[in-house]
Formats: sequence, C-alpha cells, structure tokens
Amino acid sequence: MGEFLGRTLHPADRADPASLYALGEEFRAAQTGKDPVRLRALLHDEVEWVLPGDNAVSGTARGIDAIFERFAAMAAYGLDIHIEHVTAGRDAVALILHNTGHQDDRAIDEHLVSTLALRDGRIVRIETYLTDIDMMNAYFTR
Repeated sequence: MGEFLGRTLHPADRADPASLYALGEEFRAAQTGKDPVRLRALLHDEVEWVLPGDNAVSGTARGIDAIFERFAAMAAYGLDIHIEHVTAGRDAVALILHNTGHQDDRAIDEHLVSTLALRDGRIVRIETYLTDIDMMNAYFTR
C-alpha cells in the first residue's frame, strides 16, 4: 500500500500507466465535449474536487452534483478550460491545463495542474494546483 494526497491506496486502486493515461484522455474528451453522461460515468460517487483560493469557485466540492455545479459556475464566468496534456504515473493521472477567460473588466490566463486519484477505477479526488492564486481570486470574485 502507498499514500496519495493523504489517502491510503490499496493495490486494487492501482492501474498500469497506460490505463491511467486512457482514463485521463477519456476525462479530457468528456470535459472538452461537455458530455455530462460520459463525465458522470468517470466520477466516483464520493468524488471531491479541491481548488485553492478564496473566491466563488474555490474550496472542496463533494459529490458528483457539486462537481457539475463547479463546472457550471466556471462556465458562467466565461472560463475556457483547455486540457493541454495528460500524464500518468503509478497511482494517479495529472492533467496540465491552460485556462483563459474574460468577464467584465477581469481576465484570466493561467497554467495549472489537476491530479486525478482513483478508487474502484473511477475518479475519487481531483486536486488542483494553481500558478497564480491571486489572479484566480480576482477573476472569480464573489
């Protein structure tokens, strides 16, 4: 057993890097295509998405519906999420993203990373790492 993001991973949670990469590509296709049925099938019922900052979309979203609410809130702010690369390790997937958007007098242009941890072959935790938290806070003002 190992640990990832403070959680114990059991051997059954591990997949070969090719399978993890395929899951990451499936996530990218579902998110890019705005395909809620496909995306929902990838998410574990107990999924969490941790997003740093102090703004309208930050914090921990718990559950599939909360994940979709966060995506909807980001879209309402005019955010364009572009997954540039999918990388896979032993226990998780990392997505390298470039998010851009314009809202009133605010703009965002940020590169970031989100990791996807699995349980039972589905995404149970998304952890996002930002390059500019202040820009994110300014863009997603409450």
